[in-house]
Amino acid sequence: MKKIVLVSALVFASSSVFAAQNAPVKGGFTGPSSVSVSTVRAALDSDDDAAVVLTGYITSSLGNEEYQFKDATGEVRIEIDNKDWNGIEATPETKLVIHGEVDKEWTETTIDVNTVQLAK
Repeated sequence: MKKIVLVSALVFASSSVFAAQNAPVKGGFTGPSSVSVSTVRAALDSDDDAAVVLTGYITSSLGNEEYQFKDATGEVRIEIDNKDWNGIEATPETKLVIHGEVDKEWTETTIDVNTVQLAK
């Protein structure tokens, strides 16, 4: 009898943890931001993991979810996971706003994009 109670308790506890891990993530902050990196030039000079909001154009696809991005101050390679496009289809003439973070490597600085939006 004790074994049945123990097994039942373990199954119940593990199912609760499993359900919590697979629950959709919701929420977040909407409001003013202290993001000061808003140009490609500033992003290239920023520290690793600095938050960026860039407005410009994707000029070409480099393959493997990587693209060349351009604004009035320069160009940078960006990475956009397929899930982060939010249904937007872009051409080199589509003005976009990308939210992400700087990814500094030994030889190159790129932007890891979290969100893509159409510029207003």
